[in-house]
Amino acid sequence: MNVMLIAGFVALVILGVIFSWHLAARRRKELAEWAAAHGLAFSPAKDNSMDVQFPAFDCLKAGSNRYAYNIMHGKWSDRDFVGFDYHYETHSHSSKGGRQTHHHYFSAAILSCPIPLRALLVRPEGFFDKIGEFFGFDDIDFESAEFSRSFYVKSPDKKWAYDIIHQRTMEFMLAAPRFSLQFAGNAVIAWRGSTFKPGDFEQAEELVRGILDRVPEYVVKQQMGQA
Repeated sequence: MNVMLIAGFVALVILGVIFSWHLAARRRKELAEWAAAHGLAFSPAKDNSMDVQFPAFDCLKAGSNRYAYNIMHGKWSDRDFVGFDYHYETHSHSSKGGRQTHHHYFSAAILSCPIPLRALLVRPEGFFDKIGEFFGFDDIDFESAEFSRSFYVKSPDKKWAYDIIHQRTMEFMLAAPRFSLQFAGNAVIAWRGSTFKPGDFEQAEELVRGILDRVPEYVVKQQMGQA
């Protein structure tokens, strides 16, 4: 009986590996086709340097054994675009002292900007953000109560946050799909805590481009003058 149980367990593991391989192969094919349709180059190979290329983006610095894969890159609406899946590992210890490795996966899209950007984080507000507000760890509030309820906004420069997220941009973001966003250097990254469907990369690009296209002219001139 023990032999049969072991054989059954091994068979399940093998089936799981085959199924995972099949899903990964199907995803590579779908993303390759999507990239080609949008004039982007595609590579399924692992790239361990994404966190070095974009050192300001916090989501790319989590855990260890970090790498991007299924990378799509090229020009999109006259901006440099990079879309990819991302992996990192965290570790924990069991009650028996054993070390467990946890694999985390998500997708992201990065869009370049011709003007230098200051630090700004915008993400959908969650339950723990509301608890943080109760204890005084508040984010930046806006005139729109709906926007303030919907998004957590953080920046060392509050005026910059108000310059970027003005009334038209708030209305645009409230009507758009939700992503976490970070502005830094000459680029913006959009991501979620899970992998994107192919169409989500397009939605992420449209959201970031829509925000950047709505940056007021005086802010553009101000940033270009400083550059």
